[in-house]
Amino acid sequence: MTKLNWGMIGGGEGSQIGPAHRLGAAIDGEFTFAAGALDHRADAGRAYGQKLGLAADRSYGDWQEMLDGEKGRADRVDLVTVATPNATHFEISKAFLEAGFDVLCEKPMTITVEEAEEIVRISQDKGRICAVNYGYSGYALVRHMRAMVARGDLGRVRLVVANFAHGHHADEADADNPRVRWRYDPAQAGVSAQFADCGIHAMHMASFVVGQEVARLSADTVSCLESRVLEDDAMVNFRMDGGAVGRLWTSSVAIGRQHGLEIQVFGEKGGLRWAQEQPNQLYWMPLNGRLEVIERGAGNLSPEADRASRVTVGHAEGMPLAFANIYTDLAEAIRSRKEGRAMDKAADLYPRAEDGLRSIAAIHAVAQSGKAEGAWVDARPPMFQK
Repeated sequence: MTKLNWGMIGGGEGSQIGPAHRLGAAIDGEFTFAAGALDHRADAGRAYGQKLGLAADRSYGDWQEMLDGEKGRADRVDLVTVATPNATHFEISKAFLEAGFDVLCEKPMTITVEEAEEIVRISQDKGRICAVNYGYSGYALVRHMRAMVARGDLGRVRLVVANFAHGHHADEADADNPRVRWRYDPAQAGVSAQFADCGIHAMHMASFVVGQEVARLSADTVSCLESRVLEDDAMVNFRMDGGAVGRLWTSSVAIGRQHGLEIQVFGEKGGLRWAQEQPNQLYWMPLNGRLEVIERGAGNLSPEADRASRVTVGHAEGMPLAFANIYTDLAEAIRSRKEGRAMDKAADLYPRAEDGLRSIAAIHAVAQSGKAEGAWVDARPPMFQK
């Protein structure tokens, strides 16, 4: 099997997310790390790229240089990951899509709904993939939850409860810490802080698992640290287009919580519970039955879960392997298109630009509702209201 060529923009030395992407792309041998523009400082980016093994002529100083350098090559990259600051996602993703590249963009895909709709249109018009890195949807047991819901194990879904709360921004002394401050600055973060950073992961997971989209929502947002302009805590109620009721809490001031991403789904015939900090176990309670613990790697679960699991039962699989499942999904999508065949259905799970668009619309809806003291608002982007 010939490896696909992969390139990365952002994710340089000291980056929080860069190593997870490089591990995820490499684990299954689907991609060769072939090109990169890894830092906003040209010399630092070139040096770090070469340190990671990139050829000197493919370790670029900025994304424009990378675009110009790659688009004329016979061995150009098959997939570009955009892992730069939020406000740059639109410009970079748009340029690479228009040049015929497939893109995996970190979330949020854009800052505005209008930009997100444009990305969706370009992706559709060009026939290119624009995936969005809701990487937690790559966990094997999250995919098994989705399969259980889809095959009717829970019956009609009544309620989904999703949380993503941590306490790592609770210290008032961090008010001027540049790694924290920008997240609550509208000029850099947009209209939302904590919901856009973490809450949207929980909302995407709710839609991913239950197979329904958020139609309306009501939000209570607050800045517990009064010096912050944007929210550091939010409670969101939502209604989904298939009839499910949703509850979501997200916070960055919940001292004692570490990562805090968890989801519960309650249906007519049973309930499910999963937490990212204990990703190897899925708790299943059938109606009038006994609690069952489903172990990742046990085998014979669902095709989606079996395909997404690599390590034998009882051993830990973590976030880089969840990211790796997004990359293997994308490799299968790219290869099936090149080969003119149908894509493996168990791999057709990567988050699309349409998911990124819905997320941006939800972020703006939460901000709007929070300012209006919890008024119910339409959470759908205009493109999907027609």
